[in-house]
Amino acid sequence: MERRADALGAAAPPGRTLGQAAHDFLNREELDAATRRSYGQTLRRLCRTLGEQLPLTSLTADAVTRVFVTTWGGAAAATWNRHRSAVRSFGAWAALDDPAVGLDRRTETRPRTRPLDSAQLDAVWDLPDLPLREKTLWRLLHESAAGVSAVLALNVEDLDLDDRRARAGDTWVAWRSGTARLLPRLLAGRTRGPVFLSDRRPGPARTPGPADLCPDTGRRRLSYERAEYLFKQATRALDPARDGYTLRRLKPRRRAR
Repeated sequence: MERRADALGAAAPPGRTLGQAAHDFLNREELDAATRRSYGQTLRRLCRTLGEQLPLTSLTADAVTRVFVTTWGGAAAATWNRHRSAVRSFGAWAALDDPAVGLDRRTETRPRTRPLDSAQLDAVWDLPDLPLREKTLWRLLHESAAGVSAVLALNVEDLDLDDRRARAGDTWVAWRSGTARLLPRLLAGRTRGPVFLSDRRPGPARTPGPADLCPDTGRRRLSYERAEYLFKQATRALDPARDGYTLRRLKPRRRAR
């Protein structure tokens, strides 16, 4: 038994593993919450597919390419490029040969988003049995004209409820009376942590960093992907194409000059 234990010990992978390196990379102080979330989605997929115990020196471009083709082969160009950028940043930080060398950047051809008209918006606001979180998020996106990522990144301590605005990086997100009526109910006495929370607490293996976790409820910040999915599901019956609307369509129409 001792000989077998010695043999196993000698065969243990030297140096850092993929899982440990990913953990160290994501927990750097210079990363903001949004970047940490974005990079984390990519690296968690690599760890689940290739194994957290994979020696970091064994992370090859071929292996990364296989993960990308299998996981994001049919994804939109923007999604593919975002994950590609995350892998390249991780490789540069870890002083690896470029792990994304086999991944070509895809050309993004995003069509111009057409805002919902007043009748479509009225239909959205009149949807029955909407959860308070969705009511507040959708109203805030419409009234502020802010980006979805910026709104989802807001924390309770960023809010100035009296002046109907919140600090978002170097700018402000402002809202009107519809959001002002809903926000205090959504916060329910919370004084810190993400404004928009997921429905359930994360499992032990998927616990986010402190910036994305509510210290009062233990729930994590609502993700862009989940928020978009819920909006599409709720508006599927309103969309003539039956695909459901995207959150970006909640931005108000520009007024003609």
